Amino acid sequence: MSVTTLLAGAAPLAADTIPAPKLDYAALAPMLIVLGAACVSMLVEAFIPRSARHVVQLVLSLAALVASLVWLVKFASEGKAVITAGAAIAIDRPSLFLQGLIVVLGIVSLLMIAERALERGGPFVAQAAITAGSEADRRQAVREPGATEVYPLTLFALGGMMLFVSANDLLTMFVALEVFSLPLYLLCALARRRRLISQEAALKYFLLGAFASAFFLFGLALVYGYSGSVKLGAIHNAHLAGGTPTTAQPEVLFFAGLALLAVGLLFKVAAVPFHVWTPDVYQGAPTPITALMASCTKVAAFGGLLRVLYVAFDGAQWDIQPIVGTLAVLTMVIGGVLAVTQTDIKRLLAYSSVANAGYLLVGALAFNRDGLAWSMFYLAAYGFTVIAAFAVVSLVRDADGEATHLSRWAGLGRRSPLYASVFTFLLLAFAGIPLTSGFTAKFGVFAAAIEGGQTWLVIAGVVGSMILAFPYLRVVVMMWLSEPGEQSPTVSIPGALTSATLMIGVLATLVLGVFPTPVQDLASKAAEFIR
Repeated sequence: MSVTTLLAGAAPLAADTIPAPKLDYAALAPMLIVLGAACVSMLVEAFIPRSARHVVQLVLSLAALVASLVWLVKFASEGKAVITAGAAIAIDRPSLFLQGLIVVLGIVSLLMIAERALERGGPFVAQAAITAGSEADRRQAVREPGATEVYPLTLFALGGMMLFVSANDLLTMFVALEVFSLPLYLLCALARRRRLISQEAALKYFLLGAFASAFFLFGLALVYGYSGSVKLGAIHNAHLAGGTPTTAQPEVLFFAGLALLAVGLLFKVAAVPFHVWTPDVYQGAPTPITALMASCTKVAAFGGLLRVLYVAFDGAQWDIQPIVGTLAVLTMVIGGVLAVTQTDIKRLLAYSSVANAGYLLVGALAFNRDGLAWSMFYLAAYGFTVIAAFAVVSLVRDADGEATHLSRWAGLGRRSPLYASVFTFLLLAFAGIPLTSGFTAKFGVFAAAIEGGQTWLVIAGVVGSMILAFPYLRVVVMMWLSEPGEQSPTVSIPGALTSATLMIGVLATLVLGVFPTPVQDLASKAAEFIR
């Protein structure tokens, strides 16, 4: 019998055979506001005169993010937990906390992005520099303010991150992963006309990200073959029931799918051995984009990882903990050791990000409420600190642009004691010195891991912290005790937007170290996923 015959004899599908999923627009409003503003921002690129685009785009982007944050606070105050969109999206307490954190960090990052986009001859070279006819026209275009496409790309990335941390099934999570990854690939390449390394960074990030997405998608297929569903709750229930009757080798499919999913997720969190893209991308991308990735992307990646571990695979924690725990130890130790060898400040902060991913994995592997709460607190503490650190990096410049080689930072304390003091404080926070957010966050995740019976991870974390303290202290000694070179870079006077970014980051680092109780209580109340 041919396919045509089969199709001809098939009964027509009724219009109501597959009901449309019900959408709770009140719960989805924060994401819809950001993604809707991104679409409007694209229209602004087409219809608003070039001279007015920067102001319009900045006001639109900030207004959308502030409106999204206000709605998140209003919805969270009602104490609701909603599963909507055909059970594909879960708006529960962790997702509200993480979405709010992404929006707040996105606002702070956007201030620095806007400052550099408005800067003449800055890292974001306008499209006119490429399409201008003569060489003189191209040079004039390069001297103008930068490309405004950075705004819609940033909004799309933030909207995808918000969807990623609230996705309740693997397919929606994959779509969200691509929604926020593709704009980041483009954002990394926006400095391509000034630094060829920006093209290299974007290409490496794209190629390795494509491989990681393929692993995630293949893992999704295997888990679906095991459980018969892509919903996280159904995967959990299927594992408790021992798989489906029609599956020949349920345990093999389950653990193979889990391993492949872990590859995709651990790539995004920059855990060893999936971290190789991090130093090159952090170094090559424009510094404001690096700050966005180091803060918001870290929150989104760990938010998705926490949901997968705690909702879908918590029944397999005894199988997960030894393997992922070993990766956490390697991440902390290798990240710290490689940070010691770096001569570029952005690459040093990149390996610091790798090591901090290991500390976050320690909290996640506790598999208890405190582990979830302190992991979310750690994301908040690290996010503000790393944004402020990259804001300082963007201010140390010479004739060729940002001076990121460590040798150029020698004697910075004599030329600019204020910013050297600020950067010293931030490095001490990364090292986990008391009275900083870094100490509070590390103490919390280590305490949760001990409570969860993962003392061996805490011992490795303490050793890794000791190793990682050395490159931080080396930079501090270089800034304050080394003699400045003959052609030392200067610290440029920051604009109002970068100053606001730096002030918010430093204050948050101090407040979360001295008085962390309000945010920690908020994270504790939010540490409860729904299925």
